[in-house]
Amino acid sequence: MDPRHFIIATAGHVDHGKSSLVKALTGIDPDRLPEEKARGITLDLGFAHLELRSARDPSIILDLGMVDVPGHENLVKNMVSGVGSIDLVLFVVAADDGWMPQTEEHLQIITYLGVTRAVVAVTKTDLVTFAEEAAVAQIHEQLRGTPFASAPIVKTSIVTGRGIEELKAAIGRVLQDAPSQQDIGKPRLPVDRAFTLPGIGTVVTGTLTCGTLRRGQEMVVWPSGKTCRIRTIQSHGSQVELCRPATRTALNLPDLIISSDNREGVRRGSIVTTADLGRPSCTLDVLLDRSARLAADKSGRVRALKDGAVVRWHCGSANVPARLLGDWDELAPGMQGFGQLRFDSPVFVLAGEKFILRDWSEQATLAGGIVLDVDADRKSLSNDKRRRFLQQRAETPSDVFSFVDSQLTRDGAVNRSGLLVKALFSSEQIWHAVLQRAKEGKAIVTGDLVVEIETWTTLWESMVRAVDREHQAHPERLGLSLTDLRASIEPISPLPELIHALTAALCVKEFQKVGTFIRRITHRPTLPSELQAAGDRVRSALDDNPPPSRNRLAPDPLSQKALRFLLETGEAVEISDDIVLSSRALSQIVATVQKTLQDLGSATTSEIRKAIGTSRRIAVPLLEFLDHNGITRREGDKRFLR
Repeated sequence: MDPRHFIIATAGHVDHGKSSLVKALTGIDPDRLPEEKARGITLDLGFAHLELRSARDPSIILDLGMVDVPGHENLVKNMVSGVGSIDLVLFVVAADDGWMPQTEEHLQIITYLGVTRAVVAVTKTDLVTFAEEAAVAQIHEQLRGTPFASAPIVKTSIVTGRGIEELKAAIGRVLQDAPSQQDIGKPRLPVDRAFTLPGIGTVVTGTLTCGTLRRGQEMVVWPSGKTCRIRTIQSHGSQVELCRPATRTALNLPDLIISSDNREGVRRGSIVTTADLGRPSCTLDVLLDRSARLAADKSGRVRALKDGAVVRWHCGSANVPARLLGDWDELAPGMQGFGQLRFDSPVFVLAGEKFILRDWSEQATLAGGIVLDVDADRKSLSNDKRRRFLQQRAETPSDVFSFVDSQLTRDGAVNRSGLLVKALFSSEQIWHAVLQRAKEGKAIVTGDLVVEIETWTTLWESMVRAVDREHQAHPERLGLSLTDLRASIEPISPLPELIHALTAALCVKEFQKVGTFIRRITHRPTLPSELQAAGDRVRSALDDNPPPSRNRLAPDPLSQKALRFLLETGEAVEISDDIVLSSRALSQIVATVQKTLQDLGSATTSEIRKAIGTSRRIAVPLLEFLDHNGITRREGDKRFLR
């Protein structure tokens, strides 16, 4: 058998029979609270399970997790917690009432969240004789211009059993060609219930998205940051070793406690995920969308969405306060606009994820939106670069190329290992996009870096100019120091890895590193005319035996500059603070010392001093220099070849 997992959520006005219909479809009563059963009204999320066989291919099992949501206008906050990641919405419209205000608000919420598949159940047909066709016509009219305009409409009655099997068949037809939710290797479980069982410990439930969870896996819970291990997993009442995306999942997390007023733990709105997906965010850049169908309030006006408003942010099962900022005074119905959400407490969300905004008092749904940047900068709200970045992502918010391109355009260079980790794309999708851009000549991959080609070219040219300026201004120097080279481009790119990569690339052909300097291969350091006479005097003094002290060797500024040139170019070697030898003289001394030690096996300082024909002032620091550079080694009063 080929099980395919999907999540279905009900939607519709209060008392239109959503829970009763779920029970008729599945045999499971989704109302679990005593007060729900007593009042006959759904107050919180309920869950059920349904299996259907594909009519086209009986080997395909449609494994459906059903989420029943409350329909009362005061409980929309609970409704939104259950529809964050669904594949199909089951609209429920009573034949005797028709399309009602809460049905309309649910429709707008589902549309904001990007759901495109629906089936409509007309309930309570046993209560009307002639009105059901009018109800169907009204539904067709209300769905015109929405993603659900062609959704099948099935007339049902739980009293007579009418249409229940037809409704199952309609759900099966809509889902049989639907793709299963992707496993992008970024498992997240938005917690919609958290409770403690005696002898078992903390249990959380939710709809698993974006990845697979396995028994024994290490997890982290945001926003608390608590770590835990999965002891057991259940799905639809059965214990399993792993759970896949689009399945109702219960996790036993005994390491955790339930949140309360005085202790941080896990609660509805928490996210159970893996630690490699990064940390929560306090600032999000978003694209907002206000439905043109927004209804007016009792005063006849549509609730305004203003810059600076405090709103309720619903994403997954989370419901948290946020302040909304935008470069508009008021976002009218039917409009889209970029905004920024700022949170007092961090939230865990991925770029590309959809959300709902409601007013602070939870009386009205204000807008929907999609997260474009999870690590937004609070200082760049009106920045043109930010707007171009957001515009590029907003045009195709589900396209990995759009996200990779916009990231590279804005940042210039990014670490490959961290590129879009907090986005709704798999590492394979991201890497494919990177390689494609590299193949097209739009990016360069070097080590763990991905660099936009314009950034690479700009920095390359800047480094070349810096080296050439150094050669022109100071022909006597070996080249440009690597410290100065980094300083010349750090205002453009502060990434040390990028500087190292560019330096290495420069040295492949036309440039080379010499010690701590970089130079053109063709560059040969030469003393400028004003230093040539001083250079000749220093060279001549270096040939004396023994050579003079450093103060006598370069007693004036011109001689000191000439000596620095000889040291940088390797023509002279600094033995100690006070002694400098010509490289030619040092080579001869090294050869003599090596021959002496080969002949004698070992020698004292006095014996070596006599062999090289110099004073003790020179011999002692010279032998320490040879020890330090691995040519000789000292044991007591004697030296040996290393």
